[in-house]
Amino acid sequence: MPVRSLSSSVLKWPDAPTVEAALRDWAKATALSRPDVSRIGYIGSYARGDWGVGSDLDIVIVLRDSAQGFEERALVFDTTGLPVPSDVLVYTEPEFQSLVDSATRFGRTLRAETVWLFRSTSRPGH
Repeated sequence: MPVRSLSSSVLKWPDAPTVEAALRDWAKATALSRPDVSRIGYIGSYARGDWGVGSDLDIVIVLRDSAQGFEERALVFDTTGLPVPSDVLVYTEPEFQSLVDSATRFGRTLRAETVWLFRSTSRPGH
């Protein structure tokens, strides 16, 4: 979240390196605590480099599988420690692959923009 300077009443929005470092640490901790996570990355303005004051962070998480519905999955990922507001999109591997393979605008965005911070080297059954 924006921080107030101790010597000023001006709010300062965190810069991209600060946000990306915090997200990298968050992704590492999340991946360590969740063996079902196969990938964590981000898209949007921080991935494109055109972020600004008020930009949120769009996090993409890919799970090997999930019994939960799409709307419920993101609720278990606590992003309150990140320095800016975050949206979390959580897909299963088949769902994500279907999106990436699609001709939709969102599929093209995922292919072109996603900056991966974590990729599991193991596969189910290995």
